[in-house]
Amino acid sequence: MTHARPACPCGSGQSLAQCCGRYHAGEPAPTPEALMRSRYSAFCLDLTGYLLESWHASSRPAELAPDPTTRWLRLEVLESNEDGDSGHVHFRATFREGRRFGVLEEASRFRREAGRWYYLEGRPTLSRLKPGRNEPCPCGSGRKLKACCGAG
Repeated sequence: MTHARPACPCGSGQSLAQCCGRYHAGEPAPTPEALMRSRYSAFCLDLTGYLLESWHASSRPAELAPDPTTRWLRLEVLESNEDGDSGHVHFRATFREGRRFGVLEEASRFRREAGRWYYLEGRPTLSRLKPGRNEPCPCGSGRKLKACCGAG
């Protein structure tokens, strides 16, 4: 009997170990997009230490507490590019807080120093989603909300 490896929260379709888990374990992310995906996965997994380590020292908060009220559901990368030691990633992340759904959309900036990419800053916008029970689930599963994240 084989045991399924947990899927990476970033939505790559790979296992966590093959994808973002490598970066959480210390391997440098090769691109700004890879770093952003690993940071999204770290938010999903409450890896606050990794989030702080991958945040550029010039903009890093002193501390970051886990957020047990937010459940991250889906990541969509809208645009990603790098130019030398700077990079940009525009993404949309769908989340759930209690019974409410929302979307965080951000244009993020990254900087590479000594061969490592760091999150520098972002311009986030938040919006609420109000899906009906018979509409597609915001998590992207393709199922209706009532049969997926809205069940129960």
